[in-house]
Amino acid sequence: MSEMPEAIVIADTSCLIVLSRLNALPLLRSLYRKIYITEEIAFEFGDPLPDWVIVEPVKEKQTFQILLSILDIGEASAIALALELKDVLLIVDEFKGRREAQRLGIKITGTLGVLVKAKQHGLIKELKPILNQLDLAGFRIAPNILTEMLKQAGET
Repeated sequence: MSEMPEAIVIADTSCLIVLSRLNALPLLRSLYRKIYITEEIAFEFGDPLPDWVIVEPVKEKQTFQILLSILDIGEASAIALALELKDVLLIVDEFKGRREAQRLGIKITGTLGVLVKAKQHGLIKELKPILNQLDLAGFRIAPNILTEMLKQAGET
C-alpha cells in the first residue's frame, strides 16, 4: 500500500507569531513536518526560523500584485504561493485572507484549527488554558468560535 503524498502546508505570519509567543512553534513540525512560507512572511515574522520552515519565493508576481490590492503583504504572498504549489493547506487567520483563499479554492485552517488538531493528536493536554493565553496575548476569539473549538477538542 502506498503512502499518502505529504500535503504542502503554508503558514501566514499571524500563525507563526501566535505560536511563537506561546512557545508552541514546534507543534507545526509535529503536525505537518515541513512548513512553507514566503520571503514576505519571513520578513514580517522577523525572528530566526527553524530549519524545517522552508522559505519559498513567490514566482507569479502578477497574481501577488493583484492579491496585494486587497490583502496585506503576508496573506497576499501566502495565497499567491498556495496557487503556485497547488493542493496545499493554508494556515490563515484574518477574515479577508480566509475569504479570498476559499474563493480561490484553497483549503484553509487557522491557528485555532492547528491547536485543536494538536489536542486531537495528543500533542497538548488541554486547549482551554492555551486559548486563555491567546486572549491575554491579544488574539481575539469570538465566543461562538471559542465554544466550537473547545467542543472539537472534546472540552465542553
